[in-house]
Amino acid sequence: MADKYLVQPDINFINEIRANGGESLKKCFQCATCSVACPIAPDRKPFPRKEMIAASWGLKDKLLSNPDIWLCHNCGDCSTLCPRGAKPGDVMASLRMMAINEYATPKSVANAVNDRKKLPLLIALPAIVFIVLGLITGLLDFSPGLNKHGEIAHANFFSTWLVDLVFIPLSIWAVAVFALGLKRFIADIHKNALAEGKTDKETIDTKGFLSALVRVIPSILKHSKFSECGENNNRATPHMMVLFSFIGLLIVTGVFFVTLYVFGIHGPYSQLNPIKILANVSGIALIIGAALLIKQRMDKTDEISTYKDWYLLWLVLGLGVTGMLAELTRMADAAFLTYLIYFIHLMLVFHLIAFLPFSKLAHLVYRTVALAYNEYSGREAKKV
Repeated sequence: MADKYLVQPDINFINEIRANGGESLKKCFQCATCSVACPIAPDRKPFPRKEMIAASWGLKDKLLSNPDIWLCHNCGDCSTLCPRGAKPGDVMASLRMMAINEYATPKSVANAVNDRKKLPLLIALPAIVFIVLGLITGLLDFSPGLNKHGEIAHANFFSTWLVDLVFIPLSIWAVAVFALGLKRFIADIHKNALAEGKTDKETIDTKGFLSALVRVIPSILKHSKFSECGENNNRATPHMMVLFSFIGLLIVTGVFFVTLYVFGIHGPYSQLNPIKILANVSGIALIIGAALLIKQRMDKTDEISTYKDWYLLWLVLGLGVTGMLAELTRMADAAFLTYLIYFIHLMLVFHLIAFLPFSKLAHLVYRTVALAYNEYSGREAKKV
């Protein structure tokens, strides 16, 4: 006798999917064209047809803990070929954003980050934190002069101690939020995979999972899956530019941190310094990559773009532009302008770190873990 499954639709969940960009969900009539069209869907239980069924039925628990929503790279092939215009790609994107909200803690922060009405409050928050903490500690100087070498230095205005006093705890906070969310996420996707027959392993072997994680990293860095998609594979280049820019800037930050606190070498650094060259190249690539992604999203009028998409794109572009302008205005001896731009840049960095686990950028972490789980479970990576 076949197993029985009692469907208990969550109407609020269905409405939330539609409100988050999946408004065309109910046009789907289960023809399976989307799963056939997808070039990267696994051979066993391919997506996104089953996700469209579960979404139409409001099966929240089966969807938000489903690793397959993260295997999708939102290339748009399924949406382009859908005979009903149900846009499965938009539905999958909506589910991913809802999953990020589900696993992020505290929920109040997640809701604020994804609510455009709260943006003014979020903009004011880092400014208040820096100014209040700076005045209390005396590490904020509103009448900055030149350093001992007769140069403008941003540390004259915002002491590096003040910057690190904010950003180090903030980074620990972001890691802690991710750790709590990923613990639940991994447990849930394994339970889901067992129930759907995607794996026969009762428990997750930590060593085996970490080994799988290492194996998928090269594919992520090369953006292999983007090249397999047809409709939007032109996103691969700007996406890689942004990714490698962040990696480069992370390396730069780490090196400068060590040179300052271990060797006592203060900036500004020579433009011929190899690490400074890496910083400049990464900054320029970040600006170009972000600008291309914004242009591509504007050009794709047939795809749904939500506040969450634009928030991330403009944040990334803003980080690149203010970072480069702060350097250029410093070199031009425009003291007031460079300090002002540097202040804005720090506010954007605050947003990037503090709200990383709650914004769309969190997909970098969740997708990586889902890809690693797919590799670990031995499920086929693509159709043959």
